[in-house]
Amino acid sequence: MRCPACGSENFSGEDACANCGADLWAAGLPQDPTTFQGRLLGEHLDAVAVGEPPTIAPTEPVAKALDRMRDEQVDCLLVVHEGELVGIFTDRDAVVKLADKRLDAFDVRDVMTRDPVVLRPDDSLAVAIHKMAVGGFRHIPVMDGSRPLGVIAAKDVFHHILGVLG
Repeated sequence: MRCPACGSENFSGEDACANCGADLWAAGLPQDPTTFQGRLLGEHLDAVAVGEPPTIAPTEPVAKALDRMRDEQVDCLLVVHEGELVGIFTDRDAVVKLADKRLDAFDVRDVMTRDPVVLRPDDSLAVAIHKMAVGGFRHIPVMDGSRPLGVIAAKDVFHHILGVLG
């Protein structure tokens, strides 16, 4: 059974899509495929502009990462080693893992989130929203294989939706 929200194949009889969590209970009933909600939430992430991702090496000092985040006004840095994503360092990582610690004692690899959940550019907005809601994430890397293309933030998704709604 194909999910009407994200297009993923699911086992027949499933109540919810394994990819995006959309309700499949009524998926077999005739529906108008061009509803506003279906068009908006079915859009691929390509519709949401994601720029070149800010990256940092895992061996860089945490203080340097925080300086870059402040200077570039970003909430996260993708941690890349030899062109491959190895983690993500967010403002939340800094606050939760570094409170009352000496920054000069840590490198990014010591406090980054390893093996982050990722999205593909052809994933839908519904999939992005679902992964953010279920995982409690505000930032998810967008990947082309093992190469990071960008970062999608919850604020990007909701700004896009508000722009479409007018």
